[in-house]
Amino acid sequence: MGKESHYYTEKPRVIGRRSVISDVIRGIPVEFVVEPGVFSYERVDPGTKLLLEYAVIPSEGVVLDMGAGYGVIGITLAKINPKLKVYMVEINTRAVQLARINAKRNNVEKQVVVLQGNLYEPVDNMKFNAIYSNPPLTAGMSIVEEIIRGAKDHLVENGILQMVLRRGYERIRRIILETFNNIEVLASKRGYKVVLAKR
Repeated sequence: MGKESHYYTEKPRVIGRRSVISDVIRGIPVEFVVEPGVFSYERVDPGTKLLLEYAVIPSEGVVLDMGAGYGVIGITLAKINPKLKVYMVEINTRAVQLARINAKRNNVEKQVVVLQGNLYEPVDNMKFNAIYSNPPLTAGMSIVEEIIRGAKDHLVENGILQMVLRRGYERIRRIILETFNNIEVLASKRGYKVVLAKR
């Protein structure tokens, strides 16, 4: 994990060769070009995969993958439901490049919009039917809190925030309850919890 500790930066310093990883999520095959300097470049992160396996996915509308990395959540959602418009926001410029490559590789480039920037800045005036995130806990609890509190302002009425959590669950649970007044655990496995909150 040491090599990943600085992926939540705009320009990571780690340099390495690109490779391709593949997986099957909800019965759908996905493939991703990855390289060192981005989160979970050796395999699809198990927390991210758990989130996707249990995610509540709108039948149509616009959704956001917050902290998209090289694109696993947003691209998989787009493949699961071709009626969705998927926005993906990521601060790491290398991950943004990979997410764009991966959208083409998975034939969803017309469905997804990959934006580089910090948290909600690139989608400031938008509202979504659902927001998904595997928050970067290595970046600190304040970033996770901003994702949660910002989600309320960027969800439509009855829109849903869904996150996968591992460390700091009780504290994050309190922040979600303070913000949304509700929380539901969709799945709990190997230390990960997938949670949902509705606006």
